[in-house]
Amino acid sequence: MYNYNGLLELLKQNNLNKSDLTKLLRISSRTIAKISKGKMLSPSVIKKLCDFFDCTKDDLYIVVSDNPILRQLREEKKNRISGGIYHELQIRMTYNSNHIEGSTLSEEQTRLIFETNTVDIEDNLSVDDIIETVNHFRAIDYCIDIAEEVLTEDIIKHLHYLLKSRTKAETLPWFNVGEYKTRPNMVGGIKTSDPKNVATDIQNLLTSYKEKAQISFEDIVDFHFRFERIHPFQDGNGRVGRLITFKECLKHKLIPFIIEDKKKYFYYRGLNEFLNEPGYLIDTCYDGQDAFKHLLEYFDIEYTLDE
Repeated sequence: MYNYNGLLELLKQNNLNKSDLTKLLRISSRTIAKISKGKMLSPSVIKKLCDFFDCTKDDLYIVVSDNPILRQLREEKKNRISGGIYHELQIRMTYNSNHIEGSTLSEEQTRLIFETNTVDIEDNLSVDDIIETVNHFRAIDYCIDIAEEVLTEDIIKHLHYLLKSRTKAETLPWFNVGEYKTRPNMVGGIKTSDPKNVATDIQNLLTSYKEKAQISFEDIVDFHFRFERIHPFQDGNGRVGRLITFKECLKHKLIPFIIEDKKKYFYYRGLNEFLNEPGYLIDTCYDGQDAFKHLLEYFDIEYTLDE
């Protein structure tokens, strides 16, 4: 949906109403009806309006998501509202996802960084753990901003760049922050895609995913498994993969899930045994979805989405 409050304000400032635009700009009555109903206007109409009012399209309208969870996250993020679901999501998702991958920061330390942008100097903390915590906050913001865009290689690579930039990894010439791996790696003793095949494997994965008529929760979990089996980056694959699931759940109006650190062994088992028994991973992700639902219920946010 499109909120044309900016356009309505410009009309008011110029002592005009919507119907005047039909004479001044030769805009059809059908287009005027679209403005009233919050529907998308054609690029040519937007250009006419921008030229007439000497403004940008951002001055005319804002895109309003019909996903109530995404709307709430964007509103709280934009207005820097403290203590809401955006605030708690940032802390809980960042703490759990980083801790699964070996971060030494506690949830309290993660909260301190998010809320005050400081650390306790008496704590013996890894510099990279601190940087990756801040980076993960930025990556969540990015996912919220581009949630409704089609998933692409560029988005996947940018998530990796956001997570690993300014860390020690960036000083390693073979690491390639924001780019695919150059050295073979394994996960849980299982071989992953050869570096020379990663780009093709990711493209094939995205193609098969986009060909689905409708994306279900299970489809997103399946994508996550196949992404982790490719393991396209030298490091940071788990966190990138979980951020992708967060973005895709928001895009397809599904309740996201948070894999809690205390459930990581169930999560690892699910990834390792997915080909033979996908239910282990799917059930663990549904359990993570319940954790997200608890947040929605606490903050009294509607979540009657496609579950």
